[in-house]
Order: sequence, then C-alpha cells, then structure tokens
Amino acid sequence: MPADLTDSPLRLTFAFSSGRTHVSRLDRYPNPSLVRQLALGLKNLTHPHGDVNAKGTAKDYTRCIGHIVRWLDLAGFSGTAADVTAAHLVGFWRSTDAVIEGMSRRLLRSVDAHVEPLREDVRKHLDGPPFRVTHNRDRQAYRPYSDGEWQRLVRCCTDIISTSWSEHNEAIKTATAGRDPAAAGWSEQNLLWLLHNRGPLGQLDVAAHMGYQDRGGVVKRGGVATAGSKLFVTTDVALAYRLLLGTASGIVPDGLDDLELSDVDWAGNETVVLSYLKQRTGPESLNLPAPAVRILRQWLRHSAPIRSFAREDIRANLWLSYYPAGPGHKRVLAPVFQYVTVQSWVARYNLLGDDGQPLHLHKARIRTTFHQRRDKSRWTGRVTIDPNHSARVEGDHYLSAPTPAQKDSLEAVIEQAQTDLIRKATTPSVLTKDDVEHAAARLPTELAGLQVTDRVIVELVGGQRDVFTAACADQLAGLHGPAGKPCPARPWVCLLCPLAVFAPRHAPNLLRLKAFFARSFRQMPAAHFMAVFGPYAQRLDEILPRFSPAILAAARTEVSDRDHELPLRPEETTS
Repeated sequence: MPADLTDSPLRLTFAFSSGRTHVSRLDRYPNPSLVRQLALGLKNLTHPHGDVNAKGTAKDYTRCIGHIVRWLDLAGFSGTAADVTAAHLVGFWRSTDAVIEGMSRRLLRSVDAHVEPLREDVRKHLDGPPFRVTHNRDRQAYRPYSDGEWQRLVRCCTDIISTSWSEHNEAIKTATAGRDPAAAGWSEQNLLWLLHNRGPLGQLDVAAHMGYQDRGGVVKRGGVATAGSKLFVTTDVALAYRLLLGTASGIVPDGLDDLELSDVDWAGNETVVLSYLKQRTGPESLNLPAPAVRILRQWLRHSAPIRSFAREDIRANLWLSYYPAGPGHKRVLAPVFQYVTVQSWVARYNLLGDDGQPLHLHKARIRTTFHQRRDKSRWTGRVTIDPNHSARVEGDHYLSAPTPAQKDSLEAVIEQAQTDLIRKATTPSVLTKDDVEHAAARLPTELAGLQVTDRVIVELVGGQRDVFTAACADQLAGLHGPAGKPCPARPWVCLLCPLAVFAPRHAPNLLRLKAFFARSFRQMPAAHFMAVFGPYAQRLDEILPRFSPAILAAARTEVSDRDHELPLRPEETTS
C-alpha cells in the first residue's frame, strides 16, 4: 500500500515511489473522528491514486489537516465530515491562505468520494472558484545573482566552513588528549573529551556526570554550548555546506534538502553519483562536478562525530546539526532549511546584495545562476540542460534573465524579423510598360513611405537606378547593409526587397535568374534549396507572369542558361 493508516496511536505511514517512507503523527490533533476521515482522504490522494509522492508534500497535507481541525475546534465544532457546513468551510478559507485552501479542497473532495458523503452545499463550494488566488511565482524568470552577489555568497559560505572546520579539527585534537573530567577535573580539554565520547550533552547532564548539585557549577565554568559548537556542526555550518553544494552542483533545492546517505554513490575516490528526488518529476541522478565532490566529502567528515549520536530515525539524513538548547533526544537535529532560517542566517553573517541590503537568498535562484555561469566550453550539443524542460522553459527560467538593455536589443531583433516577414508578404512593384506616365501613376502608392519624386520616377524608368535584377528606389537606404553605403545584397535578394521596381527591360535578367534557380535545384537537396532560394524562387514565379507573353518571348532569346550571365561568386556557381 502507498499509505497505511493505523490507530492507537493514529499514524499515517507513506511509502513513496522513490522507495522512501514517512510517518505522519495525527494523534496530537483534536476531534480524532474528523482527523481520521481526513487522513483517509489523504491516503487516497497518495501515489499511485494521487499526486502526493514526496515527504515534503505529505508533511504539508498533514499540517493542513491540523489547520482544519484546530480551526473547527475553536469554532465549537465536534462532528464528522458529514456535519461540516458551507459556513464552516467559508469561515476557514477566509482565515487561511491560498495554499491551505487548495489543499483543503482536495482533501475534502477525496473524503467525499472515498470516505463519507458531504453536504450538498459544501460540495457546491468545493467546486466553486477559490477565495484566495495563488500567484504563480513562475510567471517571471528567476533573476540570476550578479557576479558580486554570487562571489559574496560563495565567500561567505567558504569562510563559515573554513572557520568551523579548523575549530573542529582543533577540538578533535584537544579531545583526544583529554581525560574524563569526573576523574581529572574540569577543563576545556576534558570537557571536549566528554562530549566527544558521550555525545552532545546538556548542562544538567554534565553537572550530573561531574557530581554537581545543579547546573550552576557548569554555567560558572562557561557551560558546554561553546565547546559543543566547536566539536559538532551547527545549523549555520550545515546551511553553509548546503548552499555551497548548491552553487557547485545546480541540483534543485528540494532535491538537496531531502538527501540521505543512501543517495550518495561513490564510484571511486573522485566520482560521486548523487541520486535525488525532484518533486515535479521523480527520481533523478547527477554525476557531481569535482568541486561538489570535495564539498560533499568534507561535509561527511565534518558531520561524522555528531552522526554517531543521532537518533536512529534521522541518522540516515545527509544534513544533521547540533542544537545545544534542545532536550536530550533533540540535541541532534535534521535541520529544515526554510525561508526564515535562511534569511536569519543572511542577517547574522551580514551577507549583502548589490543594493546594500541583506541579500534576498532564494535557493532556486542559486540553481538559475549556476546554469547561467556554467562553462560552455564543455557543451555537448544538447538542446536543454534538463531533459524534463522544453527549450523555451529552460531558456526563460534558467539560462537567461536579460537586463533592460538586453531586452531592448532582443526586441529590436524581433522587430527587424517581423519587418522582414512583412516585406516578403508585400506585392512586388512591376511596371508592365517602360513609360513615365505609367510609372508616375503607380509608384507613389506602391512605394509609400519613400521620397518618390518626379526625378526618382524618371530615373527608375530611364534605367539610371538599375541593378542586375531590378531598378532600386534607394540603394543607400541600408535595408541589407550599412545606411549610406551601396547595397551589398546578392541579385536574388532584390526579388523580396520593397525598394525594387521590375520593368520589361529586366525580363532577360529575371529569366537568367530563373535558369540559375533551376540549375541549383538539380544540384542541391530539396530542403537545402528551399531554405536558401525557396522564397526568392516563389517570388520570381509571381513577377514573370505579369509581363506580356511577347516581352517574355523576346527575353528568352537573350538567355543562354550559363553561370557567366550572372554576377556570381565562385562558391555560387553551378558548373
């Protein structure tokens, strides 16, 4: 079974598809009958029946059950799910946030379907629109940290780890030379010996071991927290390792937070395959980069003393820390790196952003920055870094978060491409007669936006503005090259240019171009030809039929179907 509900005490045991398990305590909540019904609803939401397939998600739903029953208990409710009214439901939703509301809706729908039918008015509200709107944080790409912020973050983590590692090694060395303080007397050396051999003891434990009446004698001599913090890793140090491993590996935050020792597969001294659970997709693995391997190896050595004294249920967790203020069984914790914990850490170590304020540390932005800074010299040619992402999602959310100047440049490129598409869609300007009156009637409207004066029209018709394929309204316009410089475009580019005017005298060159396309088509793969010459060949088929059969027949007598008839470069010839 993916989830198993047991009574006395009330527990829900999850077995996820990753092979991990989790036990949620439910006996601490009021109204056990309602709690049991909600737990059965949660059971039917668990994989493979539903989407609950990770420890973090299961814990969130368990907390949601607590929110529901405690609120109803304060409201004087003591019945079962069938007794819950729409007024109860709306009151609860108005008192909570969008996330809890969404989870409670799913829980109650599951209860209605699998446990006990709900009231009709409650069902209507469950199917109605949400009271609280969830703002999708993914609508905007995570902005990577600047070089300065990234370097300060890495340096802060490195300094914390380096200081703690030096103190740890010195404490281990001192403890090895110490003796039992109950026999040899109080000293820092002997206190470290006691903690090293007996684990993270509290002041009362040390006082009892020393034979003191109360802990006053221990407090007077400096207590045990300072010595314990040198010998064992604290939460601050564990978080520094966790963040530094994220900067070196780029693994998703939820994957790093939930790591266990069994996820670390050593394939030699320098190679580690790290298996982790990505909540959106499931189990994944990564061959860690060398810097990440060094961080992981040092963490395992640094946390080894405290790991041997951890409770059995948390000993397999990768992240452990020393908590001197806790009771005996909770002085070794599996820390939860929540937002408040992380930001408090930032404040304690004065980690600042570029604006001089405490750095807003978001673990997903660390992943974003890692991918942005990744060395492209070892690029393997893959379309995406993460096979679970489309190229668009990865580009928008991981690889780039452009600055305003970069956005302006990108928009300029897009506008230019859109303009090119519009040009290709415009009707070509074709004069079927070589006379000024005919041109004067047509060209001003066809070449809208250009300075088409009478003199320009005369020069277009008279041939003074001719290029190989057409007459050009303005060779210095800069459509295909620098503005103010003669146009460098190849002959066929004129076919799609809005400045080109085609007259009967251009028919021979247009037919020569058509023959060139035919020769190229015979020598090139069809897909390659369409990519290079396709749009121009199609436009040519639009232009030529607009000339009279007599003009085309006369022009064909001048075409010999040879490359030397066109101004081609050596690489463009077909013979």
